[in-house]
Amino acid sequence: MRKKKVSVFRKIGVIAGTVCLCLLVGAAIFQSNGGGQSDEARQKHPAETADSEDKKEQSAETADPEDKKGQSAETADSEDKKEQSAETADPEDKKGQSAETAGSEDKKERRSASSDQKDFGEQGDAKPDGSSTGAVSAEAQNSYPQEKTDSGRKPESSAAESQSSQVLELTDIQAMSAGDILDASALSREFLDSLFYSQEISEDLRQRIWGNSYQENNHISLSELRYLRVLHVGFDEETHIGELIVNQSIAEDILEIMSELYRQNYPIERMLLIDEYGADDESSMSDNNTSAFNYREIAGSSKLSRHALGLAIDINPRYNPYVKQKDAGEVLVSPANGGAYADRSQEFPYKITEGDLCLQLFSEHGFTWGGYWNSVKDYQHFEK
Repeated sequence: MRKKKVSVFRKIGVIAGTVCLCLLVGAAIFQSNGGGQSDEARQKHPAETADSEDKKEQSAETADPEDKKGQSAETADSEDKKEQSAETADPEDKKGQSAETAGSEDKKERRSASSDQKDFGEQGDAKPDGSSTGAVSAEAQNSYPQEKTDSGRKPESSAAESQSSQVLELTDIQAMSAGDILDASALSREFLDSLFYSQEISEDLRQRIWGNSYQENNHISLSELRYLRVLHVGFDEETHIGELIVNQSIAEDILEIMSELYRQNYPIERMLLIDEYGADDESSMSDNNTSAFNYREIAGSSKLSRHALGLAIDINPRYNPYVKQKDAGEVLVSPANGGAYADRSQEFPYKITEGDLCLQLFSEHGFTWGGYWNSVKDYQHFEK
């Protein structure tokens, strides 16, 4: 009986111990479960526990998308601005962009965003006061074409205006009278070359020369003559308008010779039609006038001069006179006021002699010089 009681107590003790052990284990499990939930809660709410300084150090590249959703309104606004497109990008944010992301795509979006952005072009970094250091104002844009013109890169409109201006200059010069001085300092070589030209005898010119240098005849018609306009350097070293009438067969030769004489600054005092002197050869020569066509006979004969056919020209005649030795040692000089220059052994300016540029050019074009004649010497005279 006593053994049975002891056995019962042992069983009760075992059961009680088992129950206590279960309670202890359960308590431990419960406590363990409660601590896990706290950690999990803390993991689910980093925004409430994270320090504000940690947020500032987070980079855009490592930030978790779910974390951004839980950030406060101020932090969300700041992060959203970093992700906005170039259309609404703040100038300060652009400082952090790389060269690759600030390229052509960004410019295209800005151009299409609004018409106001087109007025400014590519924007630079913003100043603290909100102005842009790289922005081009509308006023600056308006002045830019003028700056390009000043630097030598003329727009098409400016080139057209320049061409139109040259046409007006040519018209003005053509309206000038022979003998007028032309300021050639601002004119190009190409433009000056265009001022050497030949024309048929116009009606106005026909009226000017008819009955003077031109006489009705059976040897030369007006259609065989050409009116030349040239430039020459006067004794005053200025550029003058010159005019001549010559036979059409030598018109190009005379233009080429006169053009080269002008380029070389060869001095010719004046060059007017002999009609300005009433077609009087002596008067024209006395005034040292260079002339060509004059329908007349050779002085002292009934033979037509080469001047009558427009095939001869006299250059600076006073300084290069016609000289003829007469009987008894008498010397005929024409023009009369050219007597001081009849002796060609003397040195004086404007003398046509061997080695002279004028003589060289006329010889190259097939002209004969009167200074080579034997019976008379006509130092002013070239004919073909």
